[in-house]
Amino acid sequence: MELSAQEAMGTFRRELTAWRERRGLSKKQLGTLMLFDPSYVSHIESGRHRPTEDFARRADDVLRAEGELLSLWRAYDDSRPRRSVPAPPAERLTGELMVEHEEALMRYDGERYWVTIRRQLYNGHADPVARYFVKIAVDELANSPLTWAELGLKATCRGLDMDWTANLDLAALKEIWLLFENPAGRFPLYPGERTWIEYSYTVNREKWGSWFQRAVRLPTSRLTVKMRFPADLDPKVWGMEMLMTSSRGAPVSLIDSTREGEFIDYSFDTASPPLHARYRFEWSFAVPGHASREVDSRA
Repeated sequence: MELSAQEAMGTFRRELTAWRERRGLSKKQLGTLMLFDPSYVSHIESGRHRPTEDFARRADDVLRAEGELLSLWRAYDDSRPRRSVPAPPAERLTGELMVEHEEALMRYDGERYWVTIRRQLYNGHADPVARYFVKIAVDELANSPLTWAELGLKATCRGLDMDWTANLDLAALKEIWLLFENPAGRFPLYPGERTWIEYSYTVNREKWGSWFQRAVRLPTSRLTVKMRFPADLDPKVWGMEMLMTSSRGAPVSLIDSTREGEFIDYSFDTASPPLHARYRFEWSFAVPGHASREVDSRA
């Protein structure tokens, strides 16, 4: 008699627990040894998440189960119906990685531009997300190349430092993969999970531009842009929305400005921006000597 998917899953979970206890490991200890988030083993054993083949293979290796756990996972996978019942609308796996909220913060201190990007991600894929793509481009006419040391790129997720690796390293263009891992272990974004990631970098004003652009490259529910300039430079800021369906940009009229001590803050917020839309914010300073080169920050 063939087991149902639910029964096969139950067998896998029970045997995983038995092997873990046989080796004298806690759930957190096993997760750490497997290079997963320490809480993920608890999610699997309680049935809150379904195990992947990668999870089963690593658990089998760490627990020295001689292929038993991997075999049980395959039995579960074979028993799964090819069409599953849809999850509730708010948590349905969409097949896409989604940005539920992006907050792009840019600050100019008179010498350098400081950028912090925060994104709340939701994994609608059926597989864990282990890396996230970032692109930073600066003025090609700058006198010297943009360096990694100058950028000082830092990234975090759930309060944990994220490692990163260069995908492309050119004088005026950096492409980066932010990794959901660090020397202490891995913490991928599992199917149906959401989390905030944050990364920051700086660019000298000689290589930065007099505009800041955000490109909507993933389905996005909300986009917030905040910019801060020294008040004594008398900044003037305006913005444009550019869509793939139009060759001309439309003015953005929802930029608010407030005075905060020695700085002036500008902000913009929009819900459900169209996919592939670009939001470009430009500025000028009344004080001479602060003209900037162009930069296209498509991070």
